[in-house]
Amino acid sequence: MTLIAEPKTTEAIALTPLLKWAGGKRKLAPAIAKFYEPFRTTHQWAEPFVGGMGATLGVMPADAILNDSNPHLINFYEWVKGNGVWDLPRSLNERRFYDHRREWFNDLVDWITSGLASDCIKSSSAQLFYYLNRTCFNGLCRFNGDGKFNVPFGKYKTITYQEDFTQYQEAFDRWRFRCGDFEHLTGEICDRPTFTYCDSPYDCEFTTYSKGGFKWDDQVRLAEWCAKLPGPVLVSNAATERIIKLYTDLDFQIEVFPVGRSISCKGDERKPALEIFAFKSME
Repeated sequence: MTLIAEPKTTEAIALTPLLKWAGGKRKLAPAIAKFYEPFRTTHQWAEPFVGGMGATLGVMPADAILNDSNPHLINFYEWVKGNGVWDLPRSLNERRFYDHRREWFNDLVDWITSGLASDCIKSSSAQLFYYLNRTCFNGLCRFNGDGKFNVPFGKYKTITYQEDFTQYQEAFDRWRFRCGDFEHLTGEICDRPTFTYCDSPYDCEFTTYSKGGFKWDDQVRLAEWCAKLPGPVLVSNAATERIIKLYTDLDFQIEVFPVGRSISCKGDERKPALEIFAFKSME
């Protein structure tokens, strides 16, 4: 295990993420790209936990499989890929407007999760998801036990709502989107040379980005799955003792680095958080 400096961010990112996302990898994209660069021309990119897409938009692979267990997130990306223009009524940064749109979105939740939604419902849900993400508190994506979005209004003074996403469509046209558990990608990853980057929910208290969450058993299952993949694999996670041990025992190379955030809400107890890159090269 080595301790490295916080990755620099001097390289320009081709496209900025469309969504606010807890734990987004926009700032780490140049460091992630360095792992991928030796494989860029020979390997497709696979990201089983695409989230806010900060890593993929920073790396800009020619071919990619992008997955997430959150069906509303993937529905949004699919909508951008196929449409790209905002057509809902004007977005307002007002609590009453926000609460109404959240209720509307939650009325559509069951349709999206069932996979039976019409194109009209998919379109409305995708655009509502974008509005809620931009307007809610801290850009959180959190669902209750019934699968309903329950993040409160954000109270921002100003918000920029993008209305035209066509610049993203050229990139999205080269990428395939999937929704489900990470293990569902095994066949597509093993069928051809693939560089896999995993940025799962971290080993920490908040893991409810989608209904069901991501528990320690899932962390172990992910690590063991990554260890069995035939191609190169890069994993990001919190540098907890058990995460470091888990990946070290599976023969991953571990790099630890500080990140620019605090892990305590008490000012006098703040200290830099540590994260890891766990890397396994080709077998």
